[in-house]
Amino acid sequence: METSTVARDPLGLSDESRRKVQTLIRASHRKTMELESVLPWENGINLSLPPKMETGSWIYGTPYWDAMTPEQRHETLWKETARDVSMFIWLEQTLPPLYVGYINRFRFDLSPEVYEYLMIFSREEITHTLMFRRYMKMAGLELFQPPGGAYGSFVEKLPMMNPVIGILWTLMIEWAAELSAMYLTQSAEVEPLTKMMFHEHHIEEVRHIAFGKRIVEHFFETAPEAELAAMRAQIGQLLRHFKAEMTFNSEIAKHTSFVFPIQPGDEEAIALVRGSANNQRLNSERFAELDQWFAELGIV
Repeated sequence: METSTVARDPLGLSDESRRKVQTLIRASHRKTMELESVLPWENGINLSLPPKMETGSWIYGTPYWDAMTPEQRHETLWKETARDVSMFIWLEQTLPPLYVGYINRFRFDLSPEVYEYLMIFSREEITHTLMFRRYMKMAGLELFQPPGGAYGSFVEKLPMMNPVIGILWTLMIEWAAELSAMYLTQSAEVEPLTKMMFHEHHIEEVRHIAFGKRIVEHFFETAPEAELAAMRAQIGQLLRHFKAEMTFNSEIAKHTSFVFPIQPGDEEAIALVRGSANNQRLNSERFAELDQWFAELGIV
């Protein structure tokens, strides 16, 4: 999707947005996450406590949940959290090479603000990845597999696409995952180190989201309509697929110590769970801000 828009101004910003990105840069330099001090690692992780609220389970409110023992429900919450953390890891270790690749590809075309923030963004994602990997090891949780299929093929092609697609793809995943994590983990009953980890992660992710929105909004205000139509169709399809996977990922059946009631390939059961009343409520509440913004861009 190479156009004259990319060659002229690969990641353009309005004057107002450039000032906003300068503010993000100053905030990042004032306080940078340090792996050793960001969390009280010495306190450990209390695995007897839930890592998120019970009503946020993928299968809560379904007959599958009702048939589980309390121990199985507790394990399910932890394995669902393992998927969420795995998702952050796979995304955030993908971004530094992607964003530094943009810097090298457009070395003479980026504004100073965009250049510096892409570097900051990459540095912060490396630290986030290390934090999440340490957490997984301490909790004794196994990584879920990275997304494959059409999604994996798309990610492989990202470096040579219009960089705005990469920024928008990143924004879509980070924002949705961040909204979900904060919605599910910040209540009183949640395991303390888990709760704190997601909160500390959120501090820097808010800036990443603000940056991505500024880049994308400027592009949608200035790019040719034909290019926008193609981008809307491509990202809209990815968004729908990603939200479905966020709602329920059948790989969990490979990670539980008991026979999980929904197995990979059971499309009828997967559809039932993804469409449950509780999941419809969860998605409408946690993704409301994201859904509104994407709808304003014409992406549904």
